[in-house]
Amino acid sequence: MKTLKKTDPEMIDDEIPELDEEWFRRARPAREALPEILGPKLAAELLSRKPGQRGPQKAPRKEPVTVRYSRDVIEHFRSTGRGWQSRMDSALKEWVAAHR
Repeated sequence: MKTLKKTDPEMIDDEIPELDEEWFRRARPAREALPEILGPKLAAELLSRKPGQRGPQKAPRKEPVTVRYSRDVIEHFRSTGRGWQSRMDSALKEWVAAHR
C-alpha cells in the first residue's frame, strides 16, 4: 500500500488522498477489513448490527413508553430548549425520590 506524504501533490487538504480507480480496486468489504483494524470481537459485534441499530448500552437502558401530558407541561419543558425530555425525566426522578 502506498504511503502518501504531506508534500505529495495528490493530497487534498494535506491529509486526504483522492479516491481514484486504484483506491477502489484495492478496497475490501468491511467484513474482511474490520477484523484487522478493530480486532475480531468488535468487528463481529459491529457487523452483526443492522444499519442504524445501536450497540450495547453503557448505562441501564431507558424504556420507551407512550404517555399523554397536559399541554402546558409539555410547552414548559419544550420552551427550555434542547434536552427538554432529559430535564423532564430528571424532574420526574426528583418527584419519585421525594415520594418514596
